[in-house]
Amino acid sequence: MGDVRALVQVVARALADDPSQVTVTEGEHRGISVVEVFMAPGELGRLIGRQGRTAQALRTLAQTTAERDGRKVQVEFRDGSPRR
Repeated sequence: MGDVRALVQVVARALADDPSQVTVTEGEHRGISVVEVFMAPGELGRLIGRQGRTAQALRTLAQTTAERDGRKVQVEFRDGSPRR
């Protein structure tokens, strides 16, 4: 499943003003892989895009990549840094 996480990370870092502030985590919830994208405060809008079009495109790309392996994936966008 690392392909989806890597794909999301590359796209998110390309869209961010400060790519070093982008963190992508991956976990499982009820049989679905959950990829969470954390960005610096104030930069989340760049990833979401106008009317959420960029976010939807990224979700579609991630789901298509995951389907190749017969998996389901959910992409979540978060402001800030992951909990420790």
